[in-house]
Amino acid sequence: MGSFYQNGIVANLHDFSYGSSSENNYKKLENELVHFSKDNPMELILPSLFSEINGSALPNIVNEINKTKFLNHVVVGLDKSNSQESKTAFKFFDQLKIPFSILWNDGPRLMELDEELKGKGLAPREFGKGRNVWYCIGMTLARGEAESVALHDCDILTYEKSLLAKLFYPVANPFFNFQFCKGYYPRVADGKMNGRVSRLLVFPLLLAMEKTIGKSEYLDFMKSFRYPLAGEFSFRKNLLPELRIPSDWGLEIGVLSEMQRNHSSNRICQVDLAQKYDHKHQDLSENDDNSGLSRMSIDITKALIRKLATQGNIFSLETFRSIKATYYRTALDMIDIYRSDAKMNGLSFDSHTEEKTVELFALNIMKAGETFFENPMETPFIPTWNRVVSAIPDFLDRFKSSVELDNAELRK
Repeated sequence: MGSFYQNGIVANLHDFSYGSSSENNYKKLENELVHFSKDNPMELILPSLFSEINGSALPNIVNEINKTKFLNHVVVGLDKSNSQESKTAFKFFDQLKIPFSILWNDGPRLMELDEELKGKGLAPREFGKGRNVWYCIGMTLARGEAESVALHDCDILTYEKSLLAKLFYPVANPFFNFQFCKGYYPRVADGKMNGRVSRLLVFPLLLAMEKTIGKSEYLDFMKSFRYPLAGEFSFRKNLLPELRIPSDWGLEIGVLSEMQRNHSSNRICQVDLAQKYDHKHQDLSENDDNSGLSRMSIDITKALIRKLATQGNIFSLETFRSIKATYYRTALDMIDIYRSDAKMNGLSFDSHTEEKTVELFALNIMKAGETFFENPMETPFIPTWNRVVSAIPDFLDRFKSSVELDNAELRK
């Protein structure tokens, strides 16, 4: 994605290398990362479902990770697995040539610790990616070795080792000023545009909110990200103890909101990770608000509303009706632009399906607003790890010991 685009809020780090120059550039980055890793250990977090082990993406991801030379440790968060499946998962990840720890989140030891947190009102309220990532961050903090930490999903079908190098480099390079890095890439695969939630919800919704509520530093910040729902992040370790993670599907938006609230924009960047990218696609779930893109659209909208409310913006049902109407018109205009973009690039484009998706998202904006009114005291974030340690000082030590005991038994 060779452009020189900068908007002055968040730094854009581009990929200007193609073909053989791309491989040469990777070797240079890797050599530097190997050097940095001696004083700046790098740890990768992989939130995974057991079902992904048998998918087409994760085996290749493990193979590509094994080609890297700069990683010091991998933390795998394993969800939705029974005892036998956890052993299968350990055997699968044992292919890694890098030291690793598996969090068997459904195992008795970690579930007992989760119950202890529930007793203090500190446990994640919902199962899902947010909970998984939160516990993985806890393990990284408990180990206390990493200086730089990266996170990505386990369903990336086009994964290459260069993605990991480019994700780590901005926060691992001690001569850079960045503390947080977000990935971006073109969402085009199989001859069509993907990234429906970003294209058809997030981008037009941010514009609609700006038109309805007025300009704000937060909306300018969010509009700066070229793919705000990318699941690839990297951090310097000092950000993790105070990081508030949403418990629902608003994880990516919630993390960006936390960065905007707590850190200067000149310490934040986004990096071009890949020239092609594809992953497992969610169903639209038109008839089920609790799954697929339908639920995702509601949770993302709630995350944006909550953030704007914390900045003193006042919402009413009339406000949400205005946002919905403005969003709908803006999204339809964007569909016209996407159609032209697709035509220029020889991509197929289904206007009917795109407009049906926008109609669903418009309906869900109102549902998100109604939920906000019905439950104004909802706590959207999982408590920070600093709060957990303040309430239970020895928790991280016991958590680490439990993970190590699980891994020792799974290794047998």
